[in-house]
Amino acid sequence: MNIALGIDTGGTYTDAVLIDQETGSVLAGAKSLTTRHDLSLGITGAIDEVLQQESGNSVSDIRLVGLSTTLATNAIVEGQGYSVCLILAGYDPGLIRKYGFENDLVTDDIVHVAGGHDAEGNKRVSLDEAAVRRAVSDRIGRVDAFAVSSYFSVRNPEHELRIKQIVGEITKGVATPVTCGHELTSQLDAIRRAATTALNARLIPLLHELISTVEAILQRRKVNAPLMIVKGDGSLVKSSWAVGRPIETILSGPAASLVGARHLAGKGDVWVVDIGGTTADIAALTDGRPRLNPEGASVGRWRTMVETADIHTVGLGGDSHVSVSSSTIHVGPRRVVPLCLLSSQHPQILAQLEQQVRSMDQIELAGRFVQTQRLPARSLTKPESDLVELLDSGPVSLIELASKMPYGVLDWHRIREAESRRLILHAAFTPTDALHVLGLFQLWNTEASRIGAELLASQMNLSVESFCKKVIREVSNKITPELVRKVLSEGHEDTTASSSMPLLKVATGEHIDLACRLTLKKPIVAVGAPVEAYLPHTADTLHTELIIPQHAEIANAVGAVSGGVVLSLSALIRPVDDKLPIRLYLPDGTSDHRLLEEAVAYAGEKVPVQLQQLAIEAGADQVEIRIERENRTAPVGTGHQETAFVETVITYTAVGRPGQGGSR
Repeated sequence: MNIALGIDTGGTYTDAVLIDQETGSVLAGAKSLTTRHDLSLGITGAIDEVLQQESGNSVSDIRLVGLSTTLATNAIVEGQGYSVCLILAGYDPGLIRKYGFENDLVTDDIVHVAGGHDAEGNKRVSLDEAAVRRAVSDRIGRVDAFAVSSYFSVRNPEHELRIKQIVGEITKGVATPVTCGHELTSQLDAIRRAATTALNARLIPLLHELISTVEAILQRRKVNAPLMIVKGDGSLVKSSWAVGRPIETILSGPAASLVGARHLAGKGDVWVVDIGGTTADIAALTDGRPRLNPEGASVGRWRTMVETADIHTVGLGGDSHVSVSSSTIHVGPRRVVPLCLLSSQHPQILAQLEQQVRSMDQIELAGRFVQTQRLPARSLTKPESDLVELLDSGPVSLIELASKMPYGVLDWHRIREAESRRLILHAAFTPTDALHVLGLFQLWNTEASRIGAELLASQMNLSVESFCKKVIREVSNKITPELVRKVLSEGHEDTTASSSMPLLKVATGEHIDLACRLTLKKPIVAVGAPVEAYLPHTADTLHTELIIPQHAEIANAVGAVSGGVVLSLSALIRPVDDKLPIRLYLPDGTSDHRLLEEAVAYAGEKVPVQLQQLAIEAGADQVEIRIERENRTAPVGTGHQETAFVETVITYTAVGRPGQGGSR
């Protein structure tokens, strides 16, 4: 058989799946808890379970392994990564300081050198190679990676390429990775390009470590197949190619869910809603492909220049914190550990919950616990050390913690700070607990969920079952306006979350004097676990078809091996002056021509050859090159029919199947 192994490391679960590549059918699927402190543990658990399920086939039948990962996204959000020196050629340091741009450049280790080009690709100042050599020599063994951004490098990458060459010469044998800005984007915006370059460089060692870990796991299980990584646009690239461009794997997991939803549902024009443990992701598929966000993905406080699937993410999932105030149920966006899972891992928690429900004391703190999340990467302050020591023997209830801390509830700021630094993690009642109580999803300790529900339901004078049903309905009530918001925002990025609410109130009959009917034209494909509890009400409200495909709970892992290799390069042609009327800007330099069509023909000779080689390096077989040309003009004068040539953009796209021969 020809089998593919798909792996997805999500914020809560790590999924694995085996797919028959010839028929597209799912042979086996498995889920394991994601172990954030060591991703290999969750990956190993999921792989071992799925291989055990399909023990009838040999691991030699596995010809392809695909991995979608939250590593890059989480690392950016959490400020993780390795030390980076950012070399800026031709940037104005005074201007950067004046406007505070240094706060946007990711690293404090910034070196300014003379160099750079102008908007036409002409050299402004010669590159100060001596300054580059001094900077690199001073940092050998002190930094883990170099990032290089030259002013207007997207018009002429000459100086970036030369700096990269110099770094390679000086660090020869030290294996220090170098990222150039023009390798990642062809868009203007020097500061964002520099920041994206620095983020990429900082992530290279992290992704290399993960890939090496996964390859070691596969090797121990004698799985000798090429490893592909899912990019943020849903396409696949070979692991050796991805490790140099880890920034392109941001939003890898959500993009994989779109590809998986397309594969499982068999429909190409749909709205996909993926509900995970931490977030809900919403996006449209058109002709089977996700719409891309040309503005670049925003992660944490940075807007990158990486083109990814246009996905709307909401802090809402099975692990969202459920709380009660003023007889109102609140769900999310904070992620906590469900009580059912906590009690399953720490059985002593159940007795504490039982005691709390008997006493009903400090009800606002009841049913809530904290536990250590990971080993700290740095030395702790005295308050942090004291808090971690209190949690050393296992999870502690907030009621008990308040009694042990010197200033009781006045010390809550310590807990919030420790949580923000990801030293500790909260546990409390969640939608997953509500599903356990209602019997819709039972994987862990249902009794812990029931007691947690009783503690909250008592504050609203509701029965436990009624309370849990309201929690599930609240999740649906939150998803519906977010989906409407995303639909309304197609082409209108300024649409706010609140703008969809009046429309929904009218459509659901909540407005006294107006009524209307909202109909979502495309069906909803729901993936994640367990979406059958959350999405029917949303589909009914929007009068559309709801599709929950078989294996919806492991759609991300399916998407990790269902995509193709897709890479693009662009050529820009613009007028320069009377002496050199046409300039062609290529990914590796410029070329001057007398006539537009001469430049077009020259680009047609150079770019497809270069792109095909890149696609093969990225792991593609049977490469097809597609070409799109856009001529841009502007009117000459007011009221005139005549136009003037502005520029021509030619986009070359390579599409190929993932190569399944050979080994990693």
